[in-house]
Amino acid sequence: MGIAGISGGRLRIDLAAIAANYRLIAGRVAPAAVGAVVKADAYGLGAAEVARTLCEAGCQLFFVAHLGEALALRPILPAACRLVVLNGLPPGAEALCAGAAITPVINSPEQAYRWAEAARHSGERLPAALQVDSGMGRLGMAATELAALAGDAPFRSAVDPVMIMSHLACADTPEHPANAAQLACFKAAAALFPGVPHALANSGGAFLPADFHADIVRAGIALYGGAPNRGDPNPMQPVVGLEARVIQIRTIAAGGAVGYGHSHVCERESRIATIGVGYADGLPRSLGNRGAAWHAGDRLPIVGRVSMDSITIDVTALPSGRIGAGDWVELIGPHQSLDRLAADADTISYEMLTSLGARYDRTYAPATARQREDAA
Repeated sequence: MGIAGISGGRLRIDLAAIAANYRLIAGRVAPAAVGAVVKADAYGLGAAEVARTLCEAGCQLFFVAHLGEALALRPILPAACRLVVLNGLPPGAEALCAGAAITPVINSPEQAYRWAEAARHSGERLPAALQVDSGMGRLGMAATELAALAGDAPFRSAVDPVMIMSHLACADTPEHPANAAQLACFKAAAALFPGVPHALANSGGAFLPADFHADIVRAGIALYGGAPNRGDPNPMQPVVGLEARVIQIRTIAAGGAVGYGHSHVCERESRIATIGVGYADGLPRSLGNRGAAWHAGDRLPIVGRVSMDSITIDVTALPSGRIGAGDWVELIGPHQSLDRLAADADTISYEMLTSLGARYDRTYAPATARQREDAA
């Protein structure tokens, strides 16, 4: 079987689909450029592999949340690629960031002045993205604070604004009135820096009217196959396939209970399969008694609570012998999308992806050079 075949679950990541999703978004928002959000290890799918793939597809702009993520990617990407740190820099990290040719997002006047001071120490005008809070109330400067920086000659002489950005709070709901309000607020604030590229739209924003696309679109969940907008058909190619191995099948008598807390009681004699993944692998406890796995086109409901390392599914509807120990069941794939599994877990595709644990047998298609070396 080999070391690659002993895990309780296997996760397949389609790099070609990620590249195709990038090209789809780029074609939709052109002439705007598309930057890729690869924070949180590329939403749990492997930042190094994903960033390389996107770079080969033509992407030259990458967004992460923390400086450490950017530092890990810097040696992997060509020098021409820009790495942008969305959360900005903690005090004292400015020299490290500047030395690695990484661009911080300035979210506050304090961050702005520290970055300007670092630029003066370096003897160079340093690039930065400036974020205005257009209505999300999370990160960014007020319009008045951005205006103060626009009129601050020492700041302007030390810092080179390469992007004015904000973030849409309701882009996945196209009809939400907050979208238009944020667009108007952002345009007014960004006008303080004539000629500097504007960046407002995220994945959902890429599917809003062209006014939202501005100069740069930051694509995240849509690259990884998640639906960019609620309620609309998902135009993105699926990226992730997730399967789990059957450990054991037991026959439980009518009236018998399954799992912790006896939250499921069998109404009839039932065949219950235990699969070797659980909440330690990113399958939430909320899937208990409500989600499902699939096998050969048949839906197999999850019964009982999700455990740390195992989940129980009802396979009574399958003919005897159709499924046995060592067989695989689908959790994400042709019969059950990432968004469907997330909905069953009462969460979102972002959380599902970023929660997938380290115990899966991971394969990338097409295979990465590292995998080819491992197989040799």
